[in-house]
Amino acid sequence: MIALLVVHLVAACGAPWLVRRLGTRAFWLLALPPAATFAWALAKSGEVHDGVNPTERLTWVPSLGMDLTFRLDTLSWLLTLVVGGVGALVLAYCARYFDDASKGLGRFAGSLTAFAGAMLGLVTTDNLLVLYVFWEATTVLSFLLIGHRTTSRTSRAAAMQALVVTTAGGLAMLVGIVIIGQAAGTYAISGVLAAPPTGLAIDVAVVLVLVGAISKSALVPFHFWLPGAMAAPTPVSAYLHAAAMVKAGIYLLARLAPAFAETTMWRPTVLVLGGATMIHGALRALRQTDLKLVLAYGTVSQLGFLTMLVGTGSRAAALAGVGLLLSHALFKSSLFLTVGTIDHATGTRDLRELSGVGKQAPVLMAGAVVAGMSMAGLPPMLGFFGKEAALGAFLLGPQDGQGPLGSTTAEIAVLAVIVLGSALTVAYTARFLWGAFSTVPGRPRTEVKPQGAVLVGIPALLGFLGLAFGLVATWLAPYLQPYVDAWPATLTTVYLGGWHGFSLALLLSVTSWALGAALFAARTWVEATQQRAPHVPSAQQAYRFVMGQLDRASLEITGALQRGSLPMTLGLIITILVLVPGGILLFGGVTWPVQIRLVDTPAQLAVALVLIPAAFAATRARRRMRAVLLVGVTGYGTALLFLLHGAPDLALTQTLVETVSLVVFILVLRRFTGRFPDDAPRFVRRWRALLGTLAGLTMAGLALTAATVRSTAPAGQGLYESAKEFGGGNNIVNVILVDTRAWDTMGELSVVLVAATGVASLIFVNSGNVDQALMVIRDTLQRRSVRQSPVRLDGSQRWLSSSVRPDRRSTIFEVVTRLIFHVMMIWSLYLLFSGHNHPGGGFAAGLMAGLALAVRYLAGSRRELMAAAPVMPGLLMGVGLFLSAGFGLASMLFGGAPLQSWVFDLDVPLLGAVHLVTSVIFDVGVYLVVIGLMLDLLRSLGARIDLQIEAGQSVQREESR
Repeated sequence: MIALLVVHLVAACGAPWLVRRLGTRAFWLLALPPAATFAWALAKSGEVHDGVNPTERLTWVPSLGMDLTFRLDTLSWLLTLVVGGVGALVLAYCARYFDDASKGLGRFAGSLTAFAGAMLGLVTTDNLLVLYVFWEATTVLSFLLIGHRTTSRTSRAAAMQALVVTTAGGLAMLVGIVIIGQAAGTYAISGVLAAPPTGLAIDVAVVLVLVGAISKSALVPFHFWLPGAMAAPTPVSAYLHAAAMVKAGIYLLARLAPAFAETTMWRPTVLVLGGATMIHGALRALRQTDLKLVLAYGTVSQLGFLTMLVGTGSRAAALAGVGLLLSHALFKSSLFLTVGTIDHATGTRDLRELSGVGKQAPVLMAGAVVAGMSMAGLPPMLGFFGKEAALGAFLLGPQDGQGPLGSTTAEIAVLAVIVLGSALTVAYTARFLWGAFSTVPGRPRTEVKPQGAVLVGIPALLGFLGLAFGLVATWLAPYLQPYVDAWPATLTTVYLGGWHGFSLALLLSVTSWALGAALFAARTWVEATQQRAPHVPSAQQAYRFVMGQLDRASLEITGALQRGSLPMTLGLIITILVLVPGGILLFGGVTWPVQIRLVDTPAQLAVALVLIPAAFAATRARRRMRAVLLVGVTGYGTALLFLLHGAPDLALTQTLVETVSLVVFILVLRRFTGRFPDDAPRFVRRWRALLGTLAGLTMAGLALTAATVRSTAPAGQGLYESAKEFGGGNNIVNVILVDTRAWDTMGELSVVLVAATGVASLIFVNSGNVDQALMVIRDTLQRRSVRQSPVRLDGSQRWLSSSVRPDRRSTIFEVVTRLIFHVMMIWSLYLLFSGHNHPGGGFAAGLMAGLALAVRYLAGSRRELMAAAPVMPGLLMGVGLFLSAGFGLASMLFGGAPLQSWVFDLDVPLLGAVHLVTSVIFDVGVYLVVIGLMLDLLRSLGARIDLQIEAGQSVQREESR
């Protein structure tokens, strides 16, 4: 099973390339993975029938209980056959349905193949959390497939609608899954079914899971997304909305019903919503003029019927449900593909325009008629036997007192819904077949272009399979029996297939046929009656109203709270900090420490005496530079506190970060006035002071109570020992970054790349006049550099060559730069390579190297920065990230875990004992990323702003002339 999933993934990733090379012929190759899935499941039929359920397991996220466990039992075997068999035929159908000029065909092919793999994973996984992962994968892929025609507003809207509805239901289902898994002590589906948990929380969880299932399977009130999804290409409708995606909710109900059918809300929910959906969908199908919409609303109706059966929670209903599940997948996919062929051949799906198609396409009509007979429940089709079993299941109560609901009245009501729904099904089936293939007197004959064997043969094959399975239904039933055995045995048995003689179930079937035929004969009156019926708000309108209100609310809230004001944004954040954690401190029953030690050493008190006045003065400062320097004092003071607490690594990093912050502030402040422009009213100043005081008290309270409310062992326990054993280093902080928590560092590196790109993008946006001036200045500087570049006698360029105007030069600064630049770079390398055992590491080393470049820039302006680092920042950051990620892959190639370190103690001549840890490669990647970030900041906030300033001055001089 895992191998088949990998094959689907590889095929999906390679699909765009295959389509570019082979065109639509690539679909024949892409049909092989689902075909192999079908063949594999067919080969396992004997084992599944004998109760030997093949199982594969691969550990994935053990801390969450997310194991990649896949199990093939009767239910998953049946769905695997459907997903694989129908998927292979639909992909083969696409090879002739599309042409090589179709736009986005590679993306479509990849998405459809990936969807087949996601459905395979969904129906075979034995883990609830992994099931949710595949569940959402089908949601995203269906969004891509429904919205395949990206230029169509209808397709985009339908795709978004399906995504919103099914994702919302999926999120509710996730909450229910978590509750069930935690209560059961396992997320294994087999474990939950073996010992289902009970209680009020489980009742709530079951309702949440049902929300996910009914939204996925398009039950009322979520049914509206399915007809809208008909904007997708017809093969998508045949696979996703007939055989696969909409079956996911039915599968989930069938899977969990043995454990939770007896809960309070299960049966009322599935029976009421299933019955309402069956009637509503069938009624809507009788008024449609688009053949595809007739089938779409018919699908909604049939899904309601299936929900009633698999969700009832009895042997007889379950047997009928799985039989009809197979039947529905065959006849509905056949009919959808038939519509695709008709549309392909005639250019229309409107039954008011078609006439004479059946005479020109007799094979296609024969397959559609057979599929329609199965949909209408006519003998000897599989659909007939499934519907007979369904009627028999709910007749057990009125006849023998052994009904699945324990209430004769309720079972009679369900029977009435099934009979009425079946009659409506006969009516819309006749409407479909008559509209598609009849010759209408007085209507011009529709020209049918000849279609190949694929477009005609595949729909016909699927239709006749329903007949074949009906003829061998008695042989098929024992293969479905192991699933049915999950419920307690009853004295009376309902069979699937075979002739059972004249019975009340047969009489009800005949009644539904006759009533359906009468409704079709009176179709004009039926349509007129529906048109005259009072208009009630539809679910579609309710959805649009809700989405419109959400959009409006989001705009109102955003406009009120996010005005682009940094003080307001910061004030909101601090207010939430004070209200939530502060409220917990005051009213949450927090245990406060009995004894508080204010200081450990007099030095800490001395630092505090400097920090507190500096922080207070920073809030009162009216000049920007003064405020920046005072904030810097608080930062350096914090670093000193780290050092006094025995954390030199943190002190070093804090000092470097604070220095970088000062440099960045100074570079940016060149574009601002010296004083803060706003003079806030007294009330606002007092409110800010109060809010800041409350935030400080909240943080102090959190610091005091954090240790007293601890419920588990500190995360830092054993870090020193693991640093030595796992990372081979004495510097715990650095080992955590590059070994123990290396995945976190990888994520942080990605954030650094995004932040650097964002900063550069903001700075490099300029107006047209400034850009023109920048071009003039740049050309002038280039010509000047050619003429005036100082050159030594040996031909080499002079270091720190003067490109700064004489009035802005600092001889002392240039001399100091000559003295300390190389020292700083060497020190950065020392920090890099010694960081595993001593204070330092890639991050601190990168900051030191970046500060060295900053000194070089400040001494010699932007040209000196280019001379010091003639490389693109993006290249440095990309190489750094590649080294870090490549290190993780390399450790896997040598048989280790991802990002695992290898320790080597070598005796090198002249150097002596050398302690080498391979994670230094990861640290080098961090080093390069940080240098790239610093270089990007210097070029964006330094060199680029220099050019902007000079451009502005140039424009002013031109205007003054």
